[in-house]
Amino acid sequence: MNTELLILLISFVLSFISCALITRYLIPKLKSLKMGQKILDIGPRWHKGKEGTPTMGGIAMIITLVLVTVFALVAGLISPSLRSVSSRVALVFGYAMLNGLTGIIDDRVKLLKKQNEGLTAPQKYALQFVCAVLFLLGMRLTGNIDTTLHIPFTKISADLGIFYYLIAVLLLTGVVNAVNLTDGIDGLAASNTLLVGVFFSVMAFTARLGGADLALLGGTLAGVCGGFLVYNFYPAKIFMGDTGSLFLGGLVVGGAFMLGSPLTVILFGLVYIIETASVILQVASFKLTGKRIFKMAPIHHHFEMCGWSEIKIVSVFSAVTAVMCAVAFFSLKGIM
Repeated sequence: MNTELLILLISFVLSFISCALITRYLIPKLKSLKMGQKILDIGPRWHKGKEGTPTMGGIAMIITLVLVTVFALVAGLISPSLRSVSSRVALVFGYAMLNGLTGIIDDRVKLLKKQNEGLTAPQKYALQFVCAVLFLLGMRLTGNIDTTLHIPFTKISADLGIFYYLIAVLLLTGVVNAVNLTDGIDGLAASNTLLVGVFFSVMAFTARLGGADLALLGGTLAGVCGGFLVYNFYPAKIFMGDTGSLFLGGLVVGGAFMLGSPLTVILFGLVYIIETASVILQVASFKLTGKRIFKMAPIHHHFEMCGWSEIKIVSVFSAVTAVMCAVAFFSLKGIM
């Protein structure tokens, strides 16, 4: 069996089973600790019924990633052909965990305050900025990135010098926050991110971009999301919280850098981008004109207010992500 395929299958199965089992254990544990989600009064009124649902389920994802990493390291020692933890995937995993830690801090503050707002925006962004800088520093020191930026759909690459790092930091922090905004209804963030994991898995078998590390990332990301969805799909028995959404955001955008084409995240992560854009447009419109463009932002709440069920929203948004992952695949033809 192809090494990449074996690593992909093992990482998916291990992460799926581990995350599902850990999540199942976490639900009663979080309930006993009274770690229930607070629901904003400005949100859809029917969301009030979700108040008290255990949050911080992203802890299960982080623990799962640790288990998968340890397993991959041990497997690599036993059989060199299964060695899959390279410096770049280790840095991506570390970056995701740092963002997950930021989420834990934020979720913990929310619970202590007994409200749905934790760290202030500047405080949260400062932590995310530090995480991004550490990730880029690590990638640079290990020779996994330079200052060349590839333009999707072309064979054009531009050396941006120091400006590359400015764009990189904006992408890293922006996408992490975008995934965070997408986590607003049952199963939405996990379903779309599962498909991104499938995309990374497919890219593991391409001529130039292939490798065991992409197989490990793709299998783990898809498995973690799949395992969590067992309990997070509508009606959700647990929420991932900022702990999970920031963690997943780190894996998503970190994977884009592993591909050697960070801008590709704008394609396969289009749903995340649209969610963020809807919030920016809503705020800008209200401040400039006093009128709102959407019934509610992020945009998934707009469709809720229009009468769409949560399952329909998740299905449609996931279909968009699936299509955009295919578009992203073809956009990378220039560097395959």
